[in-house]
Amino acid sequence: MHPLQCVLQVQRSLGWGPLASVSWLSLRMCRAHSSLSSTTCPSPERQEDGARKDFSSRLATGPTFQHFLKSASAPQEKLSSEVEDPPPYLMMDELLGRERKVYLETYGCQMNVNDTEIAWSILQKSGYLRTSNLQEADVILLVTCSIREKAEQTIWNRLHQLKALKTRRPRSRVPLRIGILGCMAERLKEEILNREKMVDVLAGPDAYRDLPRLLAVAESGQQAANVLLSLDETYADVMPVQTSPSATSAFVSIMRGCDNMCSYCIVPFTRGRERSRPVASILEEVKKLSEQGLKEVTLLGQNVNSFRDNSEVQFNNAVSTNLSRGFATNYKAKQGGLRFAHLLDQVSRVDPEMRIRFTSPHPKDFPDEVLQLIHERDNICKQIHLPAQSGSSRVLEAMRRGYSREAYVELVHHIKESIPGVSLSSDFIAGFCGETEEDHVQTVSLLREVQYNMGFLFAYSMRQKTRAYHRLKDDVPEEVKLRRLEELITVFREEATKANQMSVGCTQLVLVEGLSKRSATDLCGRNDGNLKVIFPDADMEDVNNPGLRVRAQPGDYVLVKITSASSQTLRGHVLCRTTLKDSSANC
Repeated sequence: MHPLQCVLQVQRSLGWGPLASVSWLSLRMCRAHSSLSSTTCPSPERQEDGARKDFSSRLATGPTFQHFLKSASAPQEKLSSEVEDPPPYLMMDELLGRERKVYLETYGCQMNVNDTEIAWSILQKSGYLRTSNLQEADVILLVTCSIREKAEQTIWNRLHQLKALKTRRPRSRVPLRIGILGCMAERLKEEILNREKMVDVLAGPDAYRDLPRLLAVAESGQQAANVLLSLDETYADVMPVQTSPSATSAFVSIMRGCDNMCSYCIVPFTRGRERSRPVASILEEVKKLSEQGLKEVTLLGQNVNSFRDNSEVQFNNAVSTNLSRGFATNYKAKQGGLRFAHLLDQVSRVDPEMRIRFTSPHPKDFPDEVLQLIHERDNICKQIHLPAQSGSSRVLEAMRRGYSREAYVELVHHIKESIPGVSLSSDFIAGFCGETEEDHVQTVSLLREVQYNMGFLFAYSMRQKTRAYHRLKDDVPEEVKLRRLEELITVFREEATKANQMSVGCTQLVLVEGLSKRSATDLCGRNDGNLKVIFPDADMEDVNNPGLRVRAQPGDYVLVKITSASSQTLRGHVLCRTTLKDSSANC
């Protein structure tokens, strides 16, 4: 409870009204005047004695300490059936969408994809309609990314394009409203409203519940914004609406925010502190997705494997999970709660035919119990994203990553020993503050040593508010950053090709996603390691129905014999349609 709320509650409980505050103010003024005129006010001692007796009598009949503890108890997630009263300046019907059409554009990471589904779920319940046609939209919402300057520039350019659309809007139609959602709204706040007067609505990642109100305010011609970050918002009661009816997979957000405070990263400032959804709400969502026929779920979070559900009191005294060997945190060790291993175990039991992935993890949160679970469960993909960021211990320290190169390499070896055949991916930043050629060479050597199957590599882009912005100097010239990035990309592709070529001649289980984008006669899907697999659309045998010839459909599991490999794609020919359980039994 906010201190001011507590004070107001005390006043109401003790029967104090505005006069009590006025009396207190008068007493202070009398004391100040006493040196000028002793007859201006009654004796302060006499006033204090009377006030003390009055306070004591009211206190005796007032609330106890336990009363305030109950009032200030941890906030509970809202039930989806609850309807909040509208703010006093809006009528209930003004919060309704009145079938106005919303066009949503998503930029950036998978969390933004999930945020788009959450935002649409909230607007749909308020009576808005979804459109994929920009020209017929009444509301255009951009779900934005702030991780790099280029991502933000993309949004500024898009706003300039939309400005013309808004200007040409016929007067016969309702005015077009444009909103900026997500991380860019949170980072830049009023700068967006001041710079682009055409923007009507601003909503940070924790303010999507407020979208109906913000849009209602915008209808009056005013700009509306809510960029407050929350310590408890997880949208646990909001069931995201899948945007593609033919999708075979879905993202499930299990936690939000990040406490790692890496020196280069803007996420803690745009998405706030870490908080996790209750396990029960996550399992409910996964079960519904399974009932809808989806075959793959990716558990999402900025620091997904630091998941900690503290919603159930009986688990709050549990001991903390050990970190990966040789790793440290930038924050005080946290105790209690249901951890990621427990969640992963429960999610994998929902549907044995549903693949489970998770992203994006931090290398520090891979205790043995997580690795053992991945190894044991057939439907938990043997693929781990292990962001390194740099191969230089000196740069890693400047980044505040909490580990050295040696500790990271030891973890890689431990993972490969614990999960035979595991597929590894990683993130790398080229040209971080103070990075020397020797540091760069060490990153190149790490790429060669680990031989990742997939990689995400970027040139460093300094962000305001980060520790690097305040403490370090962005002293690597842009042309040097780009040259180093190109070298990292070249080495990564060479090593990824070598790693992926080890699959040639092997038979792999592939989850079919649909037609290949490059050929109408080919299908595409993904293997256990999340690599794209391309194969001809041909008749095949169905293992569960001997003698029956079928064509693969999105959502089917098929066995594909790999015939060639590149740094990003595998190719092969299909053998048969099967199930996850049957393919595991035959391996």
